Amino acid sequence: MGFKMGIVGLPNVGKSTLFNALTRTAAAQAANFPFCTIEPNVGEVAVPDARLDTLAEIAKSKSIIPTRMTFVDIAGLVKGASKGEGLGNQFLANIRETDAIAHVLRCFEDDDVTHVEDRVDPVADAETIDTELMLADLESIEKRRAGLVRKIKGNDKDAVQQDRLLALAQAAIEDGKPARVVEIDEDDAKAWRMLQLLTTKPVLYVCNVGVDDAAQGNAHSAAVAKMAEAQGNSAVVISAQIEEEISQLDADDAQMFLDDMNLEEAGLDRLIRAGYELLHLETYFTVGPKEARAWTIKQGTSAPKAAGVIHGDFEKGFIRAETIAYDDFVSLGGEGPAKEAGKMRAEGKAYTVKDGDVLHFLFNT
Repeated sequence: MGFKMGIVGLPNVGKSTLFNALTRTAAAQAANFPFCTIEPNVGEVAVPDARLDTLAEIAKSKSIIPTRMTFVDIAGLVKGASKGEGLGNQFLANIRETDAIAHVLRCFEDDDVTHVEDRVDPVADAETIDTELMLADLESIEKRRAGLVRKIKGNDKDAVQQDRLLALAQAAIEDGKPARVVEIDEDDAKAWRMLQLLTTKPVLYVCNVGVDDAAQGNAHSAAVAKMAEAQGNSAVVISAQIEEEISQLDADDAQMFLDDMNLEEAGLDRLIRAGYELLHLETYFTVGPKEARAWTIKQGTSAPKAAGVIHGDFEKGFIRAETIAYDDFVSLGGEGPAKEAGKMRAEGKAYTVKDGDVLHFLFNT
């Protein structure tokens, strides 16, 4: 399991340039005019994790299979998108299919790149997009609640629950806040997710800065960071131009380029890490002579549920999990030495998988 992140923003903020760089393809046309992306472009990238390479080297694995992250490049929204302005309705629907939103904001000055509203103000841009998403949700909520009236009169329990949750979301939005601020009980969590409201999606603000500001950011990105902190969201600073250049280089040349730019890592790495934190994800590993593989799960996932990520039969027939902590596997030199040192544990259905666990599942067919 990876996760799907939708890249959104106003036209000409660098969404498609960033998408091209992150997915190392030219599938999304990056052009200096609005709506150059007519259909959402979908690309998968391997999630970089140095631990996987280390495990593979120790186990002498023939192949390395990282977990995957999916990016969806969604065309630029404009003010009025919730009412169908621009190509709004189509793109709002695409956002519903993602796990999180990477909201790209223009934090660079360039007279050669037009801004749809003739100004550079990333905080105002963020407010424009947030407003359109809230307006779209509000319209959807009002229609859905009207459609539930008859079922509620018939004492349909699911309809009553759905209407109650929609009412909570409506109250938040009418107060100028996204639906994600609503606190939901565990009993309502599944029904809440099924509503698929746009403003329940976690948001990561991506500050697209110029080359010279890639290491430290600038006043624009600082303003975005302040806004994100006030909202309880996250923000990262990336230069889409630099990422595009790096994407054309091999690993050694890319590292030299980063060193020359005084950057510790590529923006892709920062973006993925921020995305993992945003969605509360973590990684476990399966390692053997055939392959070393990474698997992504939600924090707090039980051993049977983690096994189910590999195959549903693993979860259904789960017996136990044999687990070795990553540090023990590496420091002791592999599964055999770790087992001899008493560092391999047998865990049952109640075990909560930890980030970095090296796991082997036993199950009934």
